[in-house]
Amino acid sequence: EEYDQEGFTAAHPILPMNTLVEVENMVNGRKVVIRVNDRGPYASDNGKPRIIDLSHGAAKSLAMVQAGVQPVNLRVLRWPANVDRQLG
Repeated sequence: EEYDQEGFTAAHPILPMNTLVEVENMVNGRKVVIRVNDRGPYASDNGKPRIIDLSHGAAKSLAMVQAGVQPVNLRVLRWPANVDRQLG
């Protein structure tokens, strides 16, 4: 899949591909629904691992582009149909 920086997608280390997740910015309460379509993040913030890497479009919708890293809450809205096969 070709990366669309303005799409509403994200990288997550373990959630199955195509999982729909609601991401809430804990600083301002804004929410957005994204689809997991990549693995990561591989960066950390002062030794603390990041839990999700959002596309620019999703980060912009959450008003977190300037800050770069902010605390978020994740809630799975829909697992992909083949989740049993992906989780093994």
